[in-house]
Amino acid sequence: MRLFVAININHKTRSLLLALRDELRKKSRRGNYSVLENLHLTLAFLGECDAKQTATAKSALDAVSFAPFDITIDCVGRFSRVPAKSQDSWGGSRDGGDVWWAGLQESKPLITMQRELAESLIAAGFPIEKRRYSPHITLGREVMTDLKPWKIEPFGETVSTIDLMNSERIGGKLTYTAIYTKKPMD
Repeated sequence: MRLFVAININHKTRSLLLALRDELRKKSRRGNYSVLENLHLTLAFLGECDAKQTATAKSALDAVSFAPFDITIDCVGRFSRVPAKSQDSWGGSRDGGDVWWAGLQESKPLITMQRELAESLIAAGFPIEKRRYSPHITLGREVMTDLKPWKIEPFGETVSTIDLMNSERIGGKLTYTAIYTKKPMD
């Protein structure tokens, strides 16, 4: 199984993100856009895992303690897919397009929980990325547009679970399924 750990967001938040995605799509030449049911906040990517690794990942999630906390989405931004020297005049890449996302306001509880999760997964033997965590929800990949990142009216929700997710193609469609849920401490 191809696994990752995520915060699955509620329907109201997904609907607001879908409106942002649709605005981006309307003002873009092309892109591969996230579908409503796949919108989530990734905490850690684990990759291909067998049954033993999956059990280990569940134990690593159980080692994380957190209280419910709020997240707030307040901007739309992008990660360029190519080095700066290959960017065109508007700052985007010339060929592959960019990853566009909805960004979150700084949240100490989120960063603390994600760091604890990463440390637990590393201690369990998973090769988690060492770079600084940048919380975002992907709206589209390979997006070609003249848009610049922009601020939005903030919205969000209270996080009360984190999920171990399986990523697979079912009938040619990318599908994310929660296979284990970690609830906050009492």
